Amino acid sequence: MTRRSEAVEDTRQRIIEATVTLHGTVGPAATTVMGIAEQAGVTRATVYRHFPDDATLFQACSSHWLAQQLPPNPNEWLRHGDPFERLRAALTDLYRFYRAGESMLRRIYEDKQSLPEEHRRGLDARHEYFCEALLAAFSATQKRGHVLRAAIGHAVDFWTWRSLCVQNGLEDQDAVTLMVQLAAAAVTPPSPAVRSKRPPGDERGPGRRGR
Repeated sequence: MTRRSEAVEDTRQRIIEATVTLHGTVGPAATTVMGIAEQAGVTRATVYRHFPDDATLFQACSSHWLAQQLPPNPNEWLRHGDPFERLRAALTDLYRFYRAGESMLRRIYEDKQSLPEEHRRGLDARHEYFCEALLAAFSATQKRGHVLRAAIGHAVDFWTWRSLCVQNGLEDQDAVTLMVQLAAAAVTPPSPAVRSKRPPGDERGPGRRGR
């Protein structure tokens, strides 16, 4: 590599690292080309010369950040045939990743609507893939209706982990156990006593409706 090529690559890398820093501190929505240029010590024109559009820059930043992480590995989850063992393995893996990358992931998900369209679609597709990989281990009877899908979708969501573990102080494994129990409840039909039980203060008799 020539000196000129090295200088070009060094500039490109500084722009990427500057953008990653800003995404992780102020978030993608508040990151501007001027801010990136100042952080990287280059001009706005230089930023545009290396990255002519937001999608190209975001992809480079995403790849750079992910290369420094240990992403979730669904192939490891799929080794478990039992649906609840698979779910526990998946959530343990996901929650580890969420905790390690919490600062960046929170900014990304907060600013999701400002991301390039292909990256928004990518986040949605990844969430759907995770759900399908977990649902596949359950029987057709267990998957009947939408309750189990809702429970699985809730369990794998970043904001669920953050609510339980950051805002409410649970350890990751306690949150995993809680979500596995939620999924178990979703496939267990409620007993007649539970189905007929009314909320406290509800004194309406059978067949009577509130106004």
